[in-house]
Amino acid sequence: MLDTVSKELAIFWQQIEERSQFHAGYPYNLSCDFSYINKFFNFLLNNAGDPYIEPSFGLHSRKFEQEVLSFFAQLYKIPENEFWGYVTAGGTEGNLYGILLAREIYPDGILYSSQDSHYSIAKAARLFGVQHQVINSQINGEISYEHLSQTIQQNSHKPVIINLNIGTTVKGAIDNLDKILEILKYHQIKDYYIHCDAALSGMILPFLDHAPQINFQKPIDSVAISGKFIGSPIPCGVVLTKKKWVEKVETMIEYIGSKDTTILGSRNGHTPLILWYALKTKGYEGFAQEAKTCIQNAQYLFQQLQLREYPCMLNKFSNTVVFQKPNQVLIKKWQLATLDNFAHLIVMQNIDRQKIDTFVNELVLQEGILPESEYLHLQPVFS
Repeated sequence: MLDTVSKELAIFWQQIEERSQFHAGYPYNLSCDFSYINKFFNFLLNNAGDPYIEPSFGLHSRKFEQEVLSFFAQLYKIPENEFWGYVTAGGTEGNLYGILLAREIYPDGILYSSQDSHYSIAKAARLFGVQHQVINSQINGEISYEHLSQTIQQNSHKPVIINLNIGTTVKGAIDNLDKILEILKYHQIKDYYIHCDAALSGMILPFLDHAPQINFQKPIDSVAISGKFIGSPIPCGVVLTKKKWVEKVETMIEYIGSKDTTILGSRNGHTPLILWYALKTKGYEGFAQEAKTCIQNAQYLFQQLQLREYPCMLNKFSNTVVFQKPNQVLIKKWQLATLDNFAHLIVMQNIDRQKIDTFVNELVLQEGILPESEYLHLQPVFS
């Protein structure tokens, strides 16, 4: 029996190792080594309840979770005594939490999100019974401010709940917070809640020179960040909000000796430890350098495609390069994400220039390129 198990695991190991070499279409940092903390997977770690309340049981990693949250509070410029947050199971849970808080604060509010918003935003609207208005997107994936303004005007008697994209899923577009605030001011909207879906870019944008400043020094209310750029063998993320909003949803649970303030009951106690280890070993400067390198390599990929006149697009401050959809052989080999007539490659830490050169050469030499008449004419917005 053990021999059979060993063989099955060996085969699976080889498959995962091979597929990791050509993983380019989805945002995962595959350049991580967590062998130093492997030993903790021999223990159960459950962070059930509020991350700031010591529960009745001792098998948890709250100390590490609190330090992770403190790092993000500083990164997003909210004072320690004003913020609250927790380590989530991923960006979707962070989005669900932000929209849940918005609904509790404004039960009759209308949620506005762009066509390019992550599917979890529409899911949150359905789960929590929030009225939802989908706003048109510009060609680069950014929200249409004109359409947003028109739609808010038509519903100006109701509170506004905004989902602000900080790097859309497919095109890496960033919605302009200042323009949205101007729209709210123009229509004299005083009751509003702004949730920021920072997703992958939540650990990139704060480190880039001259990038848009999106943090709690401006009137945002919550932000969801994925752990994908940090790197983790387990999906995870972080959600931050204002401490005063959490009081709207908290409930004391005697059984666990803590408050129920999160979406999930039991929460993975290993992910805070993983995030803490990554943040401690790399530090602010380490992640700043990784963010800048990924952006530079994305620009390199974009430029190589332009030189070969291959239809492509890259938003500023993004590591997501969008291009004409190649044939299925390349899509499968490089595990590219596709939508309609285009695909994208997300330049993470494991995508270096040598790998980019290999991909570009295979892309331009592919057989069965779509005829010119079927091209989706992507506009190069990189500058």
